[in-house]
Formats: sequence, C-alpha cells, structure tokens
Amino acid sequence: MEMNKEWYVLHTYSGYENKVKENIMMRAESMNMEDFIFNVVVPEEEVTEMQDGEKKTKVQKTFPGYVLVEMIMSDESWFIVRNTPGVTGFVGSHGAGSKPAPLLPEEMAAILGDKPAQKVKLEVEIGDLVEITDGAFSGMTGKIEEISEENQKLKVVIEMFGRETVAELDFMQVRKDNH
Repeated sequence: MEMNKEWYVLHTYSGYENKVKENIMMRAESMNMEDFIFNVVVPEEEVTEMQDGEKKTKVQKTFPGYVLVEMIMSDESWFIVRNTPGVTGFVGSHGAGSKPAPLLPEEMAAILGDKPAQKVKLEVEIGDLVEITDGAFSGMTGKIEEISEENQKLKVVIEMFGRETVAELDFMQVRKDNH
C-alpha cells in the first residue's frame, strides 16, 4: 500500500502549542520515526493594533489550541503523535482508535498561505471620526460611513473644498480621532 505524507490537525492544550511541536519532533527522532513524522507547524499571523495612535505589531497564533503535523499515517506514527504530552487528540477522528482524515492540499495552502496575513484591529464604529495618517488625505479628519472588517477597509466622508468626498481607506491608514 502506497503511504503518503499528509497534513493532520492536532488539538492541544491552549498555550502548549510550541511545546507540543518540540515534543513531537523529539519523539520522532528518539523513536526513529523521521521517515513518518516530517514537520510540525504552529500557524501564526502578525496582528497590528492601534494603541494611542501608535501601531503595535505582535505575532499571535492563528488557531490557538491547534498544531499541524505532516506525517505518514501508520499505527505507530499515529500512536506516537497521539500520545505526545499536551496533545488531546487528532481533529477529524471519530471514535477511539480511528484514524483521522488529513487536510486537503487547498485547506493546507489556505492555512499556511504564502506569508502571514496582516490583520489590523481597529476599534471604531460607523459615525466615528478618524484621522487619516497615510495617503493622499493624510492629516485630514473624516467620518466613517462604512466598515468592511473582512477587507480591512473603511469608507470615510471627508470635507474638501466645501464639499463632501468619500474616500476608501485601509485600516492601516487611519487612527481613531479622540477629540
């Protein structure tokens, strides 16, 4: 039977993701399973928050409590990974002793992406005033008319030459006006 290496999702105790990653790699080595257990990934993304008008960037886990492992599923490799301290189980396995379903390649690509997606957290609501910090309207203040969390964009009404103009801006280009 042809054995393929595939990606599986493990459920771990939150906060133990990196420890689980280390433990699995150490166990794979000490039990000569490097031909079955290849890679362990803790997905992370950069998040930029605006605090007091300053951009603060931090890396946070994309899926807290989950670790991805690239392995060839065999009884032995399954047992070793499943019994690693901090691992509570495989995601997608139904019933004790049943083998989990691997991630599809496109699911894996979506999770890993080519680079970490940068999400900006902006605490604003429609009607709030924002100061534009970047781009053609830099230094101006506008009122939020629409917020798209998904695309990280805002529609802001700016008064220019006595007329109202709507500008579409990225979250990175504004800060909440606290006046």
